[in-house]
Amino acid sequence: MSLADEKRDALLPQVDDLVMKQYTAERNSLLLEEAKRRSDALFREKLSPIARQACDIVDRIREEEKKTVWTPEVEETLAHQAENTTIYPGMMFSLSKKLMESTRLWKIVRRMPKGALLHAHLDAMVDFTFLIDVLLREPGIHISSDRPLSDAKAFEGAAILFRFRKVDQTPLCSIWSKDYEPGTLVLLARTAEMYPNGGRSGFIKWLYSRCTLSQTDAVAQHHGVDAIWQKFQSCFNVVDSMIHYEPIFRTFLRRLLRLLKTDGLNYAEVRFSWALDYYRKDCETPEQDYTTMMDTIEEEVKDFQNTEEGRGFWGIRIIWASLRFMPRQSILQNMQHCLATKLTHPHLIAGYDLVGQEDLGPPSESLLRELFWFRNQCNKSGLILPYFFHAGECLGSGSEADNNLYDVILLGTRRIGHGFSLYKHPLLIQMVKERNILIESCPISNEVLRLCGSVMSHPLPALLANGVPCSLCNDDPAMLGHDTAGTTHEFWQALQGWENLGLAGLGSLAENSVRWSAFEDQTDDEWQNGVSNIAVGGLKGLRLREWASDWERFCEWVVEDYGES
Repeated sequence: MSLADEKRDALLPQVDDLVMKQYTAERNSLLLEEAKRRSDALFREKLSPIARQACDIVDRIREEEKKTVWTPEVEETLAHQAENTTIYPGMMFSLSKKLMESTRLWKIVRRMPKGALLHAHLDAMVDFTFLIDVLLREPGIHISSDRPLSDAKAFEGAAILFRFRKVDQTPLCSIWSKDYEPGTLVLLARTAEMYPNGGRSGFIKWLYSRCTLSQTDAVAQHHGVDAIWQKFQSCFNVVDSMIHYEPIFRTFLRRLLRLLKTDGLNYAEVRFSWALDYYRKDCETPEQDYTTMMDTIEEEVKDFQNTEEGRGFWGIRIIWASLRFMPRQSILQNMQHCLATKLTHPHLIAGYDLVGQEDLGPPSESLLRELFWFRNQCNKSGLILPYFFHAGECLGSGSEADNNLYDVILLGTRRIGHGFSLYKHPLLIQMVKERNILIESCPISNEVLRLCGSVMSHPLPALLANGVPCSLCNDDPAMLGHDTAGTTHEFWQALQGWENLGLAGLGSLAENSVRWSAFEDQTDDEWQNGVSNIAVGGLKGLRLREWASDWERFCEWVVEDYGES
């Protein structure tokens, strides 16, 4: 230090001066007070010594990789993906996916017991590379289109349908010809070989592009929310008929169950929004109700649980989800299907939801008559079908979509799907806390569907800081580019993107997912007891204890494999 610096330093207050000590004490007190208000405060307080050690190790690794992996120097490796890319923790999912999967932090998070997946749409959960291969290998699968697939516009927007036929259909011309008769079924395997842009391999790439949001779709934020939702909905239109044939559906379920278990998820509650077009093996006419499809789900889950690979898997339940944009009569009919299926499969159907882009409506307020009718029917039939509503999956502030949050809270929803705009509503935040409503947060989905630029600008940290219970979910992983049904990508991005979360914060989110799971039908009082009391009995209490044991073993593994010598 130069003489001039020494003189200047002597004029400044010293660290041990009273004013500096008082300020430091006030600052530390303020930080501690805010930490006490976080939703994960109690979980952190009760961490075991080994868990605290694991958390410190993960913090160290996170900081090391922040300096060695997420640096501008590695920018060249991603230069072909986007212009002027700057690499940073929590960057856009589609750009960072491959790099994140190569890190030590990924290996740790991948191994973590994540509890339950509470928000995912069933038909968008299994990777389409796998599914397309299954589709091509299944005998008798045919494809049709609502127009000839003979130009770029048709390739991008035609309505595609897959159906089983016992006898191969051999039309006069191929689906790729301008002379193709719309709606004509043609054998899929032969059609793939005749694909004009590369044969079978080109066909697979094309069909995959129709089922998923590309990296270009994901990063083109300037096109706005409506544009990406239009492409997103078109993916569902293609996928809808892919897995509604029993042999393919069974293979789909087996793949799904393995992916969940491998990723540290022992349970899932999946949204189900399928039309009545399920076909038994070797049948060309659809089932008249959902009984066979539900039987198939129950059979496959039970079979998986009886394998060594599926040992300890808790199961799957379904949240019935009507498409909010359907005509009112169709919504009522879908509600009736839900009630009928609850009677035949009471242990499988957990609750009810409305899904679809909220910005396009209709708002929940306009569906109150239908929703109150549904509740009355449940009461008359003695059925427990609580609400688990989507709400606040929007950018608006005071818009009809944003105001759906008011309605779902007043309607008694037990959880809120997404709740992206909740942070703008201090009164609703307080109500959510008082009513013990959990937010099923889906950061990567919100990013890809253009509600935020990256996980670092996501509002979930604000909700956690305000004491709102939350869990991490993947929403539509197969369509969003995860290539897995698990939630490791969400957990990793949250850990690396938010400085004050840490492994303990992830643990709290995972424990929340178990505590707010609907493992069995419960009255409102029973539900509140399960989510509000630390010590809870019954099935939920058992699951919480099992998860806690898995968590401790995981922390021991982190210390053993990554602790400093």
